[in-house]
Amino acid sequence: MDFVGIMKAKAKSMQKKLVLPEGTDARTVKAARIIVDEELAASVTLIGKQSEIDTIAAEEGVDLTGVGVVNPELSPSLDQYAQSYYDLVHAREEAKKAKGGAVLEPMTPEKARAEITDPLRWGAMMVRLAHADACVAGAENTTGDVLRAGLTIIGTLPGLKTASSCFVMTGLDPSWGSEGSLIFSDCAVVPDPTAEQLADIAQSAALSCREFLGQEPVVALLSFSTKGSAKHDNVAKVQKAVGILKERKVDFTFDGELQADAALVPQVTDKKAPGSPVRGKVNTLVFPDLGSGNIGYKLVQRLGRAEAYGPFLQGFAKPTSDLSRGASVGDIVTTAAVTLSRAK
Repeated sequence: MDFVGIMKAKAKSMQKKLVLPEGTDARTVKAARIIVDEELAASVTLIGKQSEIDTIAAEEGVDLTGVGVVNPELSPSLDQYAQSYYDLVHAREEAKKAKGGAVLEPMTPEKARAEITDPLRWGAMMVRLAHADACVAGAENTTGDVLRAGLTIIGTLPGLKTASSCFVMTGLDPSWGSEGSLIFSDCAVVPDPTAEQLADIAQSAALSCREFLGQEPVVALLSFSTKGSAKHDNVAKVQKAVGILKERKVDFTFDGELQADAALVPQVTDKKAPGSPVRGKVNTLVFPDLGSGNIGYKLVQRLGRAEAYGPFLQGFAKPTSDLSRGASVGDIVTTAAVTLSRAK
């Protein structure tokens, strides 16, 4: 079974609740029908005005039976959601002021009530309050908008401050990674991570490896230097990230800084990083910046003829995913299955 098949089977077995905030997008409406028909979720909720969603469904020939619809402005949960949103943002503002920071436009109950009706925020609040287990958006909204809603309302995993992304690369020679599959991170979100952010990305990628590949993560933090062979600020950043991971006493095997060949080829590892704990076992690659990560996954995808699934968001406290605005109906269904498979 391929990656998509595995994720769909897992989602179907788990039967979690999905929210799709972009309920007036035709692709999303079609995807909701497929997700219900394939029984990938216990429930699927579209956010938007019922009349608008009904019109789109009729135009596309989609039967909405079994698909839930929520209009935030008319929802009986509006008071609860608005209060939860106000409490959450207000508490952060007070913490910021306590540290000497300034709050230019303080949150008010009235402002919270208006802002929470935004579909992305509403969907994120559904996940925060466990009225949904996973949220998928981005077919109409930018990655920045999806990330802001998720970070503001869902937040990051305990101990982490950084949301990032990963690709699942499959179809490679079985001698690489986990039977030809690897995690590449971060390839889509953080342009130039600090050492602390890089350490966060490594931890999130390790969790993604467990969730997506079903393997214990063996993480290589990549660089153009191996064990101090070059001196540069970008090298020092990776070295510091490795030090942070050691201080955190993370529960996975890792090493860095390593050049790609030193990470992946045992004979090169022996020469450049003798005694490395990741020798011959790497299944998760962490790139030092977005440029190298994005270029790296695309080179492997095109030249190595690998399948690249993603990007999938990681580091959030609860499952949320971003779509490309060019996403197909099939892309939305696949991303939904993957996101649902991560729910607890």
